Amino acid sequence: MTRWENYVSSAEKIIGAYKGSLPLHHFLKTFFKEHPYMGSRDRRWISQLVYHYYRLGTWGKNLPLQTRILAGTFLCETQPNDLLQALQPDWNTRMELPAAEKAMILEQPLSPEGIFPFTADLSEEVNEGAFSYAFLRQPRLFIRVRNNKLDKVLQLLQQKNITYEVFENKSTIALPNGTKIEELVPEKSWYEVQDASSQQTGAFFHPARQETWWDCCAASGGKSILLKDQQPDVKLLVSDVRRSILENLQQRFKAAGIKNYEARVADLTSPDAAGTIGRQQFDGIILDAPCSGSGTWGRTPESLTFFKHDEILKYQQLQKRIAHNVIPFLKPGGSLIYITCSVFKQENEEVVAFIEANSRLRRQEGGIIAGYDKGADTMFAVRFS
Repeated sequence: MTRWENYVSSAEKIIGAYKGSLPLHHFLKTFFKEHPYMGSRDRRWISQLVYHYYRLGTWGKNLPLQTRILAGTFLCETQPNDLLQALQPDWNTRMELPAAEKAMILEQPLSPEGIFPFTADLSEEVNEGAFSYAFLRQPRLFIRVRNNKLDKVLQLLQQKNITYEVFENKSTIALPNGTKIEELVPEKSWYEVQDASSQQTGAFFHPARQETWWDCCAASGGKSILLKDQQPDVKLLVSDVRRSILENLQQRFKAAGIKNYEARVADLTSPDAAGTIGRQQFDGIILDAPCSGSGTWGRTPESLTFFKHDEILKYQQLQKRIAHNVIPFLKPGGSLIYITCSVFKQENEEVVAFIEANSRLRRQEGGIIAGYDKGADTMFAVRFS
């Protein structure tokens, strides 16, 4: 058996054993730990084969497993490679063709619903074709440059001949995946790793000096750092239901130089949330809600296979409950920023309608933040007041 055949065989074993209960990258890490004889090149090729397979979503599900694994590389890559040259040389000569033409060679036409099985649930603003076909490409790595250090960051990237793209705002930089940015730019306060669409949510904050803000589902704190970079004088409360996550947030804040904030553990699904937050009132509340994460599945394409449709409703119910519990803490005339990294209308527009129907708040601006045209995540953000 050749090296290339061994790679495909290993990919078959992984796909056969993987049931979706762990993130795929964790499962792969365990698999390779159990097979220590595999070198870095072996691990890279096998991982790529597995990820390409899951990027196909439900496309070609009637194909034999080995054929579908190779078809993943055929559709997801654009340049000839040694593996296809060894195992499918005819395909390898056609790597520069559009994906739709490649699919026809395999007699398996491409369609949005063929890749993304939940197209009927997409928010209206999402281009279902562009969004679905974007799964065939791995999203890029993005950083947000802070503290006016763009020139210094670019100088370090140029010194190492790293390919990059600077966006119009002069703070968003796209980098190739796998770029070890922490080694290239050792001064952590100069940048934050943050997806381009996540960075765009900050356009809806509009903070003013000495205002009080609450990032109520703060997670790792990316939105809070974005807020503080816009207006350092904001009085900030961060909360999350998980103490361990808040501990990680505090480490991230320390590295970013963020000070003068308060952190609390709070279960905002509980009617007793008021007992944790007290009688505080806020000028702004960031509700970056727990969600399906469907707008980020380009980074975790295994979700196309293992996500269950009924989970959408469960997330919507959770989002409505949290929104209902946090809105009373907003000052009259204050702003609620509702954010998801979902592309599902049930988690987006339908929750907006719920908020308007059950409060004095009205949508002022926002909607889908499309990332599929630039190798980024797709998100949803709306400002209410």
